[in-house]
Amino acid sequence: MVRWLLLFIAIAAAAWWLATPASPPGGANPSSPTSTAVTHTASDCRPPPRLAGADGAVQSDAPGDMSPFALANATAKPLAGFSVAARVLSRKEYGSDREADFAPIDLALGWGRMREDAVLSQLDISQGGRWYRYRWSAQPPLPPDEIARSSANMHMIPASPSVAAALADVEEGDAVRIDGWLVQVNASDGWRWRSSLTREDTGGGACEVVYVCAVTRR
Repeated sequence: MVRWLLLFIAIAAAAWWLATPASPPGGANPSSPTSTAVTHTASDCRPPPRLAGADGAVQSDAPGDMSPFALANATAKPLAGFSVAARVLSRKEYGSDREADFAPIDLALGWGRMREDAVLSQLDISQGGRWYRYRWSAQPPLPPDEIARSSANMHMIPASPSVAAALADVEEGDAVRIDGWLVQVNASDGWRWRSSLTREDTGGGACEVVYVCAVTRR
């Protein structure tokens, strides 16, 4: 009886050993991602060269033979290639204005020292009416012209449903990278919406209108 019991235990142990998958060296899970960055790209939208590095906003010339992007009852004429790697300072969804037909989300983005917690904690940041606003209590945490050069409100036109979903998932505080094109929207009824082509301006017309080909959340 003892012999049969020992034989049964040996067979069960062998079966368990064969059925258990071996772990890779170090106990790592082979299905675990090697990076936390996730990129969503529109298959029919060719992004510009990835000009910006780890931080900042950079633009490039649009090819002269580049065709406008087709939108609902409008086209988006590429004015410049655009890449920005930044922190999301604020986000705002729109649904009732004319611009919402094309850009349902605005992102206020900051780069350089406008990414730092110590700076942002001294600023009151808000969005509304397609504007981005910031205030401080006593002294500004940075020179005002640096704040203006290192942040911007950007109107996001998604190039595909997957890019639209990625933009909808972006939250305040996220580190993101946006690759696409600065555009002028020309509606069939003559209405126009043109992007700024510099990060140095402020006030009316200073926002970027971005046709977004790719979104990366880090």
